[in-house]
Amino acid sequence: MLKFKPFEASYNGRRRVPDDGWSEDFVKYSYNFTWEKKPEITDKGSRLVNGMLVVWRRIYGCRWKRYQRSHDDTTKWEFLWSLILFFTFSLLLVWFYFWWEAHNDYNEFNWFLYNRSGEWSDGTVPILATTAAGFTYIAFLMILALCHIAVGQQLNLHWLHKIGVSTALLTTAIGFISVNQTWGEEWAVIPISLQATGPFLHLGALVAVTALAWLVAGQVARTEKTRFQVVVLLLYLSVLLGLYMAPLSITSPCIMDHANLTPRPDVIGHQGAPMLAPENTILSFQRALQMNVSGLEADVAISLDGIPFLMRDRTLRRTTDVGKVFPSRQLDDASSFNWTDLHSLNAGQWFLKDDPFWTVQSMAQREVMLVGNQSVCSLEQLLRLATPHNHTVVFNLRRPPHGHPCYHSWINDTLEVIRLSGIPQHLVMWTPDWDRGQVRQVAPGLQQTSVEKLPPQVLHQQGISRLLLRYSQASPYDIREFSRSNVSVTLYTVNEPWLFSVLWCSGVSSVSSEAPNILKKVPYPIWLMSPDEYCLIWVAADLISFTVVIGIFVFQNYHIIRWRLSGMRSYNPEQIMLSAAVRRSSRDVNIMKEKLIFSGQPQYLSWWVVKEVSNGVGSAEDLYMENGFDYYNNEGICH
Repeated sequence: MLKFKPFEASYNGRRRVPDDGWSEDFVKYSYNFTWEKKPEITDKGSRLVNGMLVVWRRIYGCRWKRYQRSHDDTTKWEFLWSLILFFTFSLLLVWFYFWWEAHNDYNEFNWFLYNRSGEWSDGTVPILATTAAGFTYIAFLMILALCHIAVGQQLNLHWLHKIGVSTALLTTAIGFISVNQTWGEEWAVIPISLQATGPFLHLGALVAVTALAWLVAGQVARTEKTRFQVVVLLLYLSVLLGLYMAPLSITSPCIMDHANLTPRPDVIGHQGAPMLAPENTILSFQRALQMNVSGLEADVAISLDGIPFLMRDRTLRRTTDVGKVFPSRQLDDASSFNWTDLHSLNAGQWFLKDDPFWTVQSMAQREVMLVGNQSVCSLEQLLRLATPHNHTVVFNLRRPPHGHPCYHSWINDTLEVIRLSGIPQHLVMWTPDWDRGQVRQVAPGLQQTSVEKLPPQVLHQQGISRLLLRYSQASPYDIREFSRSNVSVTLYTVNEPWLFSVLWCSGVSSVSSEAPNILKKVPYPIWLMSPDEYCLIWVAADLISFTVVIGIFVFQNYHIIRWRLSGMRSYNPEQIMLSAAVRRSSRDVNIMKEKLIFSGQPQYLSWWVVKEVSNGVGSAEDLYMENGFDYYNNEGICH
């Protein structure tokens, strides 16, 4: 290390030329230094910090030498890679958030993949695994980059990490394009989810940006380029001001007075309770009734002999053992089978094998046996199950293909089953849009329900009193408008508590869910806040953040402010060197020091220090007189 000897004057008129080609006349008066071995650090905190610095450099840039250009300014090329890293992190953050909130529709996504590939598998598992791995990796690099900035280290991303960042960026971009082309309607989950998470994400972002004030203040304190200081400050303050004003653009139906909260929406079991039993089976609907649902929803097809039965898919491959019983007909339309053949198929073993909702492992042995013995359910069985409990029944009726014996009579066949079941007509929501006039004549008590979003006036003209829409098709404003027009709205498919809470606060009358067992545990919205309470939290958070930011900037720049404003009257040699160093570019100083150290000639470090002092103040005599020392007798004249 560099150690000061007692301050003394000496004359040296010789000209020294070091081995590396530098030359400089020594000034008449200089400090005498000795080069000593750096003492071992005994402070545990210092050793920990130094060890962390070494680890950061080795992981981020594979730097193994302690002083290897560590304090140089970051090159433009590395600065560009830092921007690419930040952009990749932001893109992965959105991608991760999208799949986190899309959990409500994982089953829909898997069914979509099945229709395209013909094989059932949980396609969300590889997506979630790669997303989590990629996000963790990029977030780790971002943290290392911020640590480098915090301690003034040069950013130098290793080429292996550059390949990793490029791969993450490319695959994420491909993922965005693929989802946009094949499942574009799911993007609507992001603005809807922000109605539930927006206020909390705002507070989290405010905490993060407030913490970044430490890095920004450090950069402003260290840099000597005024333009760079202004750009950094303006950029940071713009982001901070935007966050302070962000609540003005946050809208959530859950920010409302508690007295205005509508009654809890009714829950309709979509395909029964498919998380607890095979979809569209009698056991699934029984489990749904145990979850206190208000209605049951099913998908209905017509058999070859005119019997309406429950089946979602066009074929029987996924939910029955048709490949084992009728191997040559497993790709045939489900409507091409008569009821006797359909009833002979097993509709439960597939559930135990595929475990679509990861619930089989939690089942008791008796429940597993019940699930494995399920068969295809008819519409009549469903109606007879719902009648004693006065539960609403909703079904989506699929028309048979051309050439089917019931191609023209499918509406009448279904109405006849409803009539014979004995269920009160007002408990049936009729969704098919064909021959509504004829349907009203035969069964005037049915609740005419539309699956198309139409203006309330048009719905009233067509005699429609209910809507069955996807949850993304109706905004809180739409729900309120339909409610004022006496049009009940049922939204599907609602499985997550946060989505149920948002729709509850929006005033929806009922929801269709594949998870009535989960929604049963939501007796009240997850969060509900009055506008005054939210305004108080908003203002308090902004004031606390502003105070912390000001405190950080003052603390980080305290020594510079004190040096510029205090006007020190007494200096020791160390203060003289600090004063001179402040006027000198830190980058030049570090480069000079590192050249001396790596050249193996530490004896010339005293010459370099004298050069720095003389270049900083003009001459040694000026330096002495300016700081209160006698140029000739080496005694302080100012105390």
